[in-house]
Amino acid sequence: MAGPTDEVAGLVLAAGGGRRLGGRPKALLTHRGRPLVEHAVAVLRAAGCTRVHVVLGARSGDVRERARLTDCVLVDNPGWEEGMGSSLRAGLDSLAGSGARAALVCLVDQPGIGARAAVRVRAAFKDDTSLAAAAYDGVRGHPVLFGAAHWAGIAARATGDRGARAYLKEHAAEITLVECGDVAQPYDIDTEADLARLE
Repeated sequence: MAGPTDEVAGLVLAAGGGRRLGGRPKALLTHRGRPLVEHAVAVLRAAGCTRVHVVLGARSGDVRERARLTDCVLVDNPGWEEGMGSSLRAGLDSLAGSGARAALVCLVDQPGIGARAAVRVRAAFKDDTSLAAAAYDGVRGHPVLFGAAHWAGIAARATGDRGARAYLKEHAAEITLVECGDVAQPYDIDTEADLARLE
């Protein structure tokens, strides 16, 4: 059974193949000397997630070999090319039965979002029915927190690159928005031009 420290599990979606980056998996892009996937895990650990699951897809063997993901549960998503929705489903499935009461979800390609934003969103956890998301000038972004009561509904609607968007739109009134614009920058590393944002 989960104790108070692991009620909120961390979930990193790191399966993308970086189509617009010439097929370089985002998980392995270097930022501050280490692969991006390590940064995402460190953010969740700093936010207090003792259990962290990482969904891998593109070149998962290389990611396992090159990234230090000690004590993480590595989840292979064979359908990663379908988009983020399949990775979200795989990640939530992997948490079923873990005792976690919520998942704090980070995307691997947002290095401008650090521990301070993750801590704020995690603090919005109350129980299995919690839904929370970081907001940037009032606009919903990442990280997001999904109470376990929502996992099945989210998974049922997670298709293509839409992830949880459809479910969250339906449940907008239930979402606690946590302003993080003062502590994080929600840019994505999607294109060659975005690589300039890596340090």
